[in-house]
Amino acid sequence: MSNPIKGGEFLIRETEAKDVFIPEQWNEEQLMIAQACHDFLAAEVWPNLDRIDAQEEGLTVSLLDKAAELGLLGLNVPEEYGGFEKDFVTGMLATEVLGAGHSFAVSISAHTGIGTLPILYYGNEEQKKKYIPKLASGEWKACYCLTEPDSGSDANSGKTRAVLSPDGKHYILNGQKMWITNGGFSEVFTVFAKIDNDENLSAFIVEKSFGGVSFNPEEHKMGIKGSSTRQVFFNDCKVPVENLLSERQNGFKIAVNILNLGRIKLAAAALGGAKRCSSISVNYANERNQFGRPISKYGAIRYKLAEQAIRIYTIESALYRATQNIEDAINAYEASGMNRAKAILKGVEQFAPEAAILKVAGSEVLDYTVDEGVQIYGGMGYSAEAPMDRAYRDSRINRIFEGTNEINRMLIVDMMLRRAMKGELDLMGPAQSVAAELMSIPDFGAEDDAPFAKEKKYLTNFKKAILMVAGAAAQKLMMELSKEQEILMNIADMLIDLYQAESVLLRTEKLASLKGMENCKEQILIAQIFINDAADRINKNGKEAINSFADGDEQRMMLMGLKRFTKTEPFNSKDARRAVAAKMIQENKYCY
Repeated sequence: MSNPIKGGEFLIRETEAKDVFIPEQWNEEQLMIAQACHDFLAAEVWPNLDRIDAQEEGLTVSLLDKAAELGLLGLNVPEEYGGFEKDFVTGMLATEVLGAGHSFAVSISAHTGIGTLPILYYGNEEQKKKYIPKLASGEWKACYCLTEPDSGSDANSGKTRAVLSPDGKHYILNGQKMWITNGGFSEVFTVFAKIDNDENLSAFIVEKSFGGVSFNPEEHKMGIKGSSTRQVFFNDCKVPVENLLSERQNGFKIAVNILNLGRIKLAAAALGGAKRCSSISVNYANERNQFGRPISKYGAIRYKLAEQAIRIYTIESALYRATQNIEDAINAYEASGMNRAKAILKGVEQFAPEAAILKVAGSEVLDYTVDEGVQIYGGMGYSAEAPMDRAYRDSRINRIFEGTNEINRMLIVDMMLRRAMKGELDLMGPAQSVAAELMSIPDFGAEDDAPFAKEKKYLTNFKKAILMVAGAAAQKLMMELSKEQEILMNIADMLIDLYQAESVLLRTEKLASLKGMENCKEQILIAQIFINDAADRINKNGKEAINSFADGDEQRMMLMGLKRFTKTEPFNSKDARRAVAAKMIQENKYCY
């Protein structure tokens, strides 16, 4: 692509199906890595879930060691530091498959993600040579210490302090961190603290062996009981000055960029968990007999199975669309002379709005899937003997991890508006065009009978609806918009629906061009169902937002425009869902 799409541009630019990556395009090596991850879970993790949840001494550490032997801790680490140097998309696939590993998924992703990456991407050469090979081989385990009792979402307000020692050789670290995943067994900690009275955080690489590091007992949690979560205390911990990570006061920037990466990876892990949960739901619905036949024969159950699949297939489409966009951006930055680590950070930062969208949508797809999984199991769903109990409890943290979904919703809109203010994203031009269109007579042009023409028109109109609502809200409320969280959430939900709806259509269109329309009937139905449902949700969110800030003629005009932009033709979603469910029931698994 000569003019590659930038982060957030999905709202104002058309994307062609040929330009997106779809999961049906995995190559042989990628599929082998995915299989290795699956086999590892099947052999080592799933049979031991109760032992993992009981935090049996040394078990998680031994599992991380076994994962390291397979190379799973160093997939994205450069070869010069003992890794396999696989690309961003391949790393995301491994994250997805391992995401079905319950508590172990949390332990391994904390080590390979927030544990390893700050040093890999921000460390100097000496730091990388010292730490990364040991982290990639699993010899050392790592964790990330950002959150404090009084600073959660407001990370930069942390009270942990670092003061230079009189001889200038050490920073003396004092403070308390909480919710530290892998805290109980890690040797290496990335710790965020303010030096003296700095305004912004700095980051330090701390080894447990430095001394002055102590812990509270393991936290008792609702779910992910098998992951180590502790409070960590630093009491006059002496950190060599050469262990300052990056520059002084760059800690907040490190935290933000690592969170961007964590968000899209969380969506991948949630996808892996949702696929497994969906397959287990289908298995049970086929086995469980009531009134003389399997419950999978009943419409109410088929609705649930189909809706699980629709949401999973859709979020998967969006995840790998964004992942490939990031990969392309990384390669472009590298081609322009940037080093790999910086290129990765810039590529991820470029698509930070999409990462936040995926984090919210992915965690909520998993929540829906496990919730309906419990319901499909009925009474057994509530039993700790059946698999849904653990899945239900483990899922819930994902709406809080990596920034709560509420914070992420507001970030989506904030990031896109900031880019518009900086001139990086032209939202005002398209928004003004839509405002002008409201005053004109609707164009009822001739119907286009090309494949997916109707759905593409719906998507074009969804974009107009969002530009109209967001443009008017920004113009009317100006700086006050940031305080109107409900309106921001409405706009964010419209954007989340748009991004997913466009992604599922692009994937399905590309798949149909490769396999033929006849061979992807169910996928076409999935796209149609999601887009039709999205129209109603976009209408509702748009209406709530408009009614919050507009009145009189302006309100009437915008509500009429919204109705026009979210109008769809009658569609029989019941029969469509039944067809989607029937294929899963026949194959006895999630099969899309």
